Amino acid sequence: MSTEAEAARKSIGAKRSLESAEAILEAAEAVLIENGHSGFSIEAVARRARAGKPTIYRWWPSKTALLLEVYQRQKRDIIYSDTGNIEEDLFIFARSLFAQWRETPAGDIFRSLIAEAQQDPAAAEALATYSAGRRAHTGKLIERAKARGEVAGDVDPSQIADMVSSYAWVHLLTGRLDEDEAILRQAIRHIVYGIAVRR
Repeated sequence: MSTEAEAARKSIGAKRSLESAEAILEAAEAVLIENGHSGFSIEAVARRARAGKPTIYRWWPSKTALLLEVYQRQKRDIIYSDTGNIEEDLFIFARSLFAQWRETPAGDIFRSLIAEAQQDPAAAEALATYSAGRRAHTGKLIERAKARGEVAGDVDPSQIADMVSSYAWVHLLTGRLDEDEAILRQAIRHIVYGIAVRR
């Protein structure tokens, strides 16, 4: 399990049974995929997994914690390359993120997390914590570029990471994950080089 999922879960008690935890996570994935965010509940997961609600809450203290771990299980193969060119690194990252959201249940799960965060302050806090970790991870691409003199010293890596993530989130939430690669590359180029006319 990733450290982010572990932090989001904030386990408060007994060691998890791997078999039971797997059954609950599989049930949570199935409920979310079949019923969507509106039909996702701890009660529905418990029924499908044939587990008690106290067991689920002992290992995942909130619905958001469970959703985050389900998301982590689905989100794989995001590429953080080191090609020596920051535009290429960010393009490869964005392309792999779009593909994950488009081709696996991860996109629908993350939309559910965002929806949950709009109505639950605890969910919003959990999502913010998760996003901060992702921001720092993506920011390492910019930090490497700064170290090799490709990016100005006063650039804040977290701001650039937010710009890339914001572009991705808008496409996720508006159903445009099939963005043409040439357009995606152009967007990354605008983020890297800006839009002002160079004189």
